[in-house]
Amino acid sequence: MPSAGAGKAGTADWYRNFGTVDAPASSPCYAEWSVGIADDPELIGRIERWPHNKRQPLLILAAARFLGAKITPYAEFREFLMARWDEVSRIVLSRATQTNEAGRCATLLPSLAAIAGSTGRPLALIEVGASAGLALYPDRYVYEYDDGASVTRLAPRTRDSSPTAAGGPPVLRCTVKGGVPLPAELPEVVWRAGIDLNPLDISDPDDVAWLEALIWPEQDFRRDRLRRAIAIAQQDPPLLVAGDLNEQVESLARQAPQDATLVVFHSAVMAYLDSSQREAFRSTISRLAAERGCHWLSNEGHTVLAQADGSTVVPEMDEARLRGRFLLVQDGLPVAIAGPHGQTLEWLWGSFPG
Repeated sequence: MPSAGAGKAGTADWYRNFGTVDAPASSPCYAEWSVGIADDPELIGRIERWPHNKRQPLLILAAARFLGAKITPYAEFREFLMARWDEVSRIVLSRATQTNEAGRCATLLPSLAAIAGSTGRPLALIEVGASAGLALYPDRYVYEYDDGASVTRLAPRTRDSSPTAAGGPPVLRCTVKGGVPLPAELPEVVWRAGIDLNPLDISDPDDVAWLEALIWPEQDFRRDRLRRAIAIAQQDPPLLVAGDLNEQVESLARQAPQDATLVVFHSAVMAYLDSSQREAFRSTISRLAAERGCHWLSNEGHTVLAQADGSTVVPEMDEARLRGRFLLVQDGLPVAIAGPHGQTLEWLWGSFPG
């Protein structure tokens, strides 16, 4: 079977996989549109004229939504695309899938709290592929973890939970199983920074509109969550650095307070790098661990973006086990399988591996 993105048949497979595996549980609309595109040779041919890293399903779908595409049957969506193809192309070629899902903090939090607890120090956070930096505020959000028998609620310190322009902090709800080691309280974060090729500006209406367009059509709760997270970030904007993660992460790490525990993390980012770039990043993190005591959290799907070189994003687990979910890896060891938007967390250990 050809790899996704490797020629026209591969591109169609890519869209069909997204429409039949990734999208149905979260967006029937995106599932229908993606399968429709997969079976539409004319549209596949047009998509094939874009660079490989611009052919991913979410990018064209978000571009259409940014331009005003509504939830409609595929035939109407296709008419919209064809009528506004030049505008769609312009957005696809100038934007990226910089989904900034604050909900992912719910799957990162147990690891972040454990790292802070093991070192006895507050955290300094660096997110690579940070988009607008909204995942840099795990200490400012409210969490509700549901194990089927009870709900564990965690909230920020009083000073962090004051009302915002959006009506208060977002509540991140996550279904858990496998004995997730939930913390008793949120960790303290004293410094936060991010790296992105093109950081999004939460004071720019177009960038905010793009963030909203990246949310799947039926998920109004995620749009509300995004707006609440943006309101928090606007009160205390993070340090965001534009550039390649392999070129920027070490210099940014040197700016972190020495008396804080440094954690570098990322979600749905490594798939955008080829195998050599991923290996370079692993080497950089190893140096930071040896020199700075840096910890590393990797939260990645198996095929978020299929690479032309056929390289594997998540080699630690069989693709069939993930099936549209992410693998959370802490300091090189897989600890959990997570929903891509932070909606579920399945722990792989009785506690943190030691």
